Amino acid sequence: MENQLIENEYKSRINKACDYIENNIDKQLTLDEIACAANFSKFHFHRIFLAIIGETPFHFLLRIRLERAAFMITTNPTETITEIALRCGFTDISVFSRNFKGYFKKSATEFRKERNEKSNLSQVNSKTQQVANQPFLYICPSSNKIKWRTNMKLSKGVEVKVLPTMTAAYVRHIGPYKGDEKLFKKLWDKLFAWAGPRGLICWPGFKMLVIYHDDLNVTNEDKLRMSVCITVPPETKVDGEVGKLTIESANYAVARFVVTSEEFEQAWKWVYGEWFPTSGYQPDDKPCFEMYPEEPKDGKFTVDICVPVKPL
Repeated sequence: MENQLIENEYKSRINKACDYIENNIDKQLTLDEIACAANFSKFHFHRIFLAIIGETPFHFLLRIRLERAAFMITTNPTETITEIALRCGFTDISVFSRNFKGYFKKSATEFRKERNEKSNLSQVNSKTQQVANQPFLYICPSSNKIKWRTNMKLSKGVEVKVLPTMTAAYVRHIGPYKGDEKLFKKLWDKLFAWAGPRGLICWPGFKMLVIYHDDLNVTNEDKLRMSVCITVPPETKVDGEVGKLTIESANYAVARFVVTSEEFEQAWKWVYGEWFPTSGYQPDDKPCFEMYPEEPKDGKFTVDICVPVKPL
């Protein structure tokens, strides 16, 4: 029991280090800073990080930067590759280019061209379905806000709005998770077993979220990071395997769907493949997440897919 508590505490501290890296990816980070965020001595931090994450802090930082750049290259067509490299913490474009090609086996320009061609081919192959599922915007009379509707049977509409800053307690998983209902149940059970005795499930601001830190199309399955979360008061103290993070207030596209466990991927693809190209927006450089406003009913989930956005 004691060994498990110690192991959970180590995981929690390393998660803090990963969160610090993700939140400061555009800055020039040192090993001392990252170790300090995890409350470890810099002399031991390197070995502990490698043992738990499976790669050194430097390689983790470099990989996260390259994968973030790859995502932005694909989804931010108005930004140059140089601008994206700088936003991902690369101060020298030649260093970025060399590392990007070494990791993805093609240049950033080739990567963007190839992804665009695949996207265009997919659109041509599904042209009939696209017309049927294409979102159309309207002005909501009660709120005077622009919203989107679609004939897609899973979608209940899309709205762009500012979500407030939220503090979330989380349990994190690293590795494959797609379609693994048992895994999600296990993670939720851990989080609720911690939150229940602390009265956090009855908190008025209680929400359930799942944050996806990486892009399924870019990151290898064994490196994927996913956090199941509940919102908590900012002063909440966490311990062991439960960590805490802040989701900053920002503009989000909030797309509501009613789906079975097998239809989540279809919903996400619709947001990126159908809604974004007609919306006038592009994804912003912040984590996206799912939020669950209702309990599942009859094997179906009501889910808000929340993607940070900025004007195209």
